[in-house]
Amino acid sequence: MRAISFFSGLLLVGCSSVQTPPSFDAKNWRYATDPHGSQVILTEPLVQENRVKIGFDRVPRVDKQNNSWVELIYDIPQGNLNGLSRIEVTYQSDNPLVIKLSQKEYGGAGDKSYAHYQVILPQAMQPLTREVTLSDFTRPDWTPHWSKDKGIINASVSALYFVPDLTDRAGGSATMTIHQLTLK
Repeated sequence: MRAISFFSGLLLVGCSSVQTPPSFDAKNWRYATDPHGSQVILTEPLVQENRVKIGFDRVPRVDKQNNSWVELIYDIPQGNLNGLSRIEVTYQSDNPLVIKLSQKEYGGAGDKSYAHYQVILPQAMQPLTREVTLSDFTRPDWTPHWSKDKGIINASVSALYFVPDLTDRAGGSATMTIHQLTLK
C-alpha cells in the first residue's frame, strides 16, 4: 500500500508541473522594408512578453531593378546555426509564411542574389505549430543562374527572416504573429 501511495504522489507531482509561456527578447527582433513605399503596420509594440506581432503593406515591384520586400527578422542570439538542425515555430499568418535562412554567401556580403534557402509554411488563422529541419529548406525558384549554390552553411546563417508570401507583381497586406520559436 505504501508503494502505491508513493508512486501515486510521484505521478501527481509529474502531472502538476506548469509550463510557462515563452518570453521574447526584444533585442533579437527587428523588421525591414524596401525604400519604395512598403510599410510596417504596428498597433502595439513589436515584441510582447508572449508574442511578436506585425503587419505589412507591400507595394508591387517597382521595375526590373527595384523590387519591393518586407521582413520580420530574428537575429540568432549565438550568431549562427552551429549545432542546430531544426526550427519549431508556433505562428499565425493570414498568408503562407516563408522562413528564410539569412546566409552571408547569398546576401550583401556574398553574391547579392538574396536567394536564401527558404521553406514555406501554410496560412494559419489560428496558432499553428510546425517543425522543420534544415534539409526542408531549398533555394527559391527565381534564384539567378549565376548564383552558385554553396548549400546551407550553419556557421554563416545569422538570422531568420519571416516573410508573408506576397507576390512581386501584386504586393499586398499581411499580418503575422510568432507565438513561439525554438531552435534545436
